[in-house]
Order: sequence, then C-alpha cells, then structure tokens
Amino acid sequence: MEFYRDTLGMRFLFQAPPNLAFFDCGGIRLMLAPAEKPGENLSSVIYYKVDDIQQAFESLSSRGVAFESKPHLIAKMPDHDLWMAFFRDPDRNLLGLMCEVKR
Repeated sequence: MEFYRDTLGMRFLFQAPPNLAFFDCGGIRLMLAPAEKPGENLSSVIYYKVDDIQQAFESLSSRGVAFESKPHLIAKMPDHDLWMAFFRDPDRNLLGLMCEVKR
C-alpha cells in the first residue's frame, strides 16, 4: 500500500477487510488485494500516461523505483511516437509509464 501512496503518489481512499486497499488513480478507482490462494500470481499491467516520460522516470527513480529499462520508443504512430518504461511494485506486479509524443 505504501508504494502506491508514498512512492507513486496516488491518493489513498480507504481500506476494507480482508486486506483490500482502494486508491484514486486519476479518477479511476484502483483496488489492491492479495492473491486469494497461496502461490497464486495473477496480474494485469497498469499503464500510467504521463506528459513527460523522462521527467516521470527521473522522479520515480529518485524515490527508489527500480525500472526494468530506461524509457524507450515502442511504436511510431501516424501522429505521435509511443514511449514506455516498465517497473514493478513490491509484489512484482508489472507497471508501465507511457507517453505519446506528438510529432
């Protein structure tokens, strides 16, 4: 919970039993919960859209986020370039920064 609140800066909304935590993620409610069964590891990738991926990368890196690689070009779209950088939360869930750079 601290990673999402303190490191990523998401607004913590509330906790509910058993071990559920709710955050506001830019108007979308995010629920975090542990695996239902021991050893179970299900995951979805959450992409955070940012205006300046290099600035977001540097800011999060300074707060201890370990990125899997530096921001890199993923695709050249008709009107913009799509850049991404991936990192993991303390439970090893994959998260990504994405930035659409207009040409």
